[in-house]
Amino acid sequence: SPGTLPEHFTLNFTITNLMFTTDLQAPNSRKFRSTEKIMKHYIDPLLQKSSIGPHFTGCKVTGFRSGRGRDDTRVDAVCSYRDNASLATFDRAKLYQELSTMTSNSTKLGHYSLDRSSLQIDG
Repeated sequence: SPGTLPEHFTLNFTITNLMFTTDLQAPNSRKFRSTEKIMKHYIDPLLQKSSIGPHFTGCKVTGFRSGRGRDDTRVDAVCSYRDNASLATFDRAKLYQELSTMTSNSTKLGHYSLDRSSLQIDG
């Protein structure tokens, strides 16, 4: 129903082939906005295909951070879904498993490579 409040969860992962630059830290920089758009382009369809898909309302990138390596960029996002009686309690482990499978065992997101141990949901 339209009256249900959105529920949120965090999504974090590290891209190993996107060099972190300081302009990625500035939410109003062109680089932040264009990279955020690309992330949404890849993340949203995955979540729409997942078990929360019918209730999924979108993700917002909250930040990019420097990763361990020179070419690593950590991505932080907050995703939302409408809580609904037909959606059994939010199953973080199940969603993690689904996203892991859809990203080739947490290694690929579109043309980006992921650090396979970096995917976290509500981590």
